[in-house]
This record gives sequence, C-alpha cells and structure tokens, in this order.
Amino acid sequence: MRAPMRRSDFHFDLPPELIAQAPLPERSASRLLVLDGATGVVADRLFTDLPTLLRPNDLLVFNDTRVVAARLFGSKPSGGRVEVFLERAVGERRAWVQARASKSIRPGLVVSTAGGDIVVVERARTAAGDLWEIETPTEVLGFFEAHGTVPLPPYIARDAHAEDRNRYQSIFAREPGAVAAPTASLHFDAALVSRIDALGARRAEVTLHVGAGTFQPLRVDDVRDHVMHAERYEVPQSLADAVHATRAAGGRVVAVGTTVARALESAAASGALAAGRGDTRLFITPGYDFRVVDALITNFHLPESTLLMLVSAFAGREAVLAAYAHAVRQQYRFFSYGDAMFITASRAARRAPGIP
Repeated sequence: MRAPMRRSDFHFDLPPELIAQAPLPERSASRLLVLDGATGVVADRLFTDLPTLLRPNDLLVFNDTRVVAARLFGSKPSGGRVEVFLERAVGERRAWVQARASKSIRPGLVVSTAGGDIVVVERARTAAGDLWEIETPTEVLGFFEAHGTVPLPPYIARDAHAEDRNRYQSIFAREPGAVAAPTASLHFDAALVSRIDALGARRAEVTLHVGAGTFQPLRVDDVRDHVMHAERYEVPQSLADAVHATRAAGGRVVAVGTTVARALESAAASGALAAGRGDTRLFITPGYDFRVVDALITNFHLPESTLLMLVSAFAGREAVLAAYAHAVRQQYRFFSYGDAMFITASRAARRAPGIP
C-alpha cells in the first residue's frame, strides 16, 4: 500500500523578495529554467531560447481564456465596505461570487457600486465551493469588465495598475471567464510566436476558465483528503485532431501551463483524448499517468500548492524540488509575473497505455 503524501512533502523555502510584484518591460524577457524529467538535469536559459528547445513537429497548446476584471468594491446601506470577487457567471445577470464585509452578509443585502446595485440572492453551495449568488444590474461579465478591477493574486502586495489590464492577460486571450491568468502564456509575444511558427512547430488552443480556487491553500495534511476546486473547460475537435496528428508525426504535445495540462488530461480521462466540455476537478499528484502531455511550460508555483503537486507528478517530486532550490539560489523571479520553466516528463509519468 502506497504511503500517504503529506502537504509538507511539497514545501520549499522562498525568500519573499523573489516573489515578482510586477511584469518585466517585455513579455519574453523572463528567464527559463529547463528541467529534464528523465535525468533531473537543469539548465539556465532565457525564455527567448524556447524555439531551440522545440522540434518542427511539436504542438504547443495554449489556453485562450480571458481574465475578467473580477474584483469589485461596493458599500452596504449602512456604509460598510463590501468586496465582491466573481467566481462564475451562471446566467445573464446571475453570478456566483465570494463576498467579504466587516459584518456578516445575508440574502437580500443590496450592495451599491459605481455601476448600480447588486442584490445578494442566496448562499450557493456549489462545486466551486461555498459562495454567494448575486444579481447584477446588467449582464454579468460586461458589468464586471466596466466597473471591476484586475484580480491580481494575493501574493502581489499592491493594488492593480492600469498596465495590469494588458499584462495580466495573454496575447491569446479570447474567451472571457477566468478570474486568474494562465500565467505560462504571459511570456509569449508576437515576435516569439513568429519564430516558433517559422520553426515548423504548430499551435492550438484549449479553454479552461481559471477559478479563484487556484489560489486556495491545502488545509489537510494528507494530500488524498483534498477536494479540488472545479473549473470549466472545453477541448474543441480541432485540438483533438491536432494532437492525434502530432502523435502520428512523432511530435510532442507541449502544454503551455498547468491549466492546459489539466484540460487535456481531463479530456483524456477515458483513455484517448476526445473533444468535449464540462467541469473538471482533476487533481494530479505524483503517481498519475499522463496520457497527453509530453512537455510542460509553466511558471514557478507556491509551496504546498496543488500546482506544484501537478508539476511534481510530471517530472518527479525530488527533481522538481531540487530545481526549485536551484531557482532560489539563482534568484529566479517567482509566481504569476515571474520566470518560467520548460519541463519534459519523467519516465514514471508516461506509463499510460498507448503513449510512446
């Protein structure tokens, strides 16, 4: 019987000054730590070196979700401040949100905002967690876009600036619905994409709307007891066809971000990748057999987080933690606006039938 995995098995020490608080002037100016999952060997590169790590038949898969201005502030009739954080639109004028105030929130509460009044309808016990259902004065996503602010992660210790509207959004963003950015794709600019295209590598897109639960810490010691947050995804038939063609040509499927990895692996839960849509609660931990992803581009993740566990499943916990220790020593920039990694799979991660 396999011994339980503990949350502390995924801990590492991170000096606070290595947490990136703002983007670099150029998207592709970040550093790139390369980890060979088969050997554990690491190499220090630049993100602009990425084309030299790719092959002509490779397929890069990006997440085309678009971040909504999900954080909104308002006030109660008493004057007390209320913060509303969008989780998901569930109707034209209905949404599930997180809501915080100095005193308890109750159904029927009217919250005044710059765009009009929000009405708290009821507590919503959802697959995304315990939230509130609200009614907005106009269409949900348009309302938040017009009156909300960029939902920067909690480890960025500043208010959102005007530049965050652009920089906390990838150049592939098209489908509104995320409340956090798929940060691996933030490093790509038009010039780098052109170099990748010229190489002969192909591109495709998937949609996974990143939820606020991506920042939710584990509150259990035994990793097996953690309940993963739900996120909506859609894998189009064109992507499924591209993956199968890549396999036939001997190329690799390169997931640009953990959100892409979760979407692809969720769509292959029955064995073979198939087009489809739905909610995924897939929790990838060491021992998971990857069916689709051959290489992973990803930012550095929080200690003891579900995303660090996914990366550890892909390249091996010991190799990943050693690479993170190297990154700390070399003063890489961490988290959403930080540097990136290019990771190939360990042998243990690729045991699923039909995977070369």
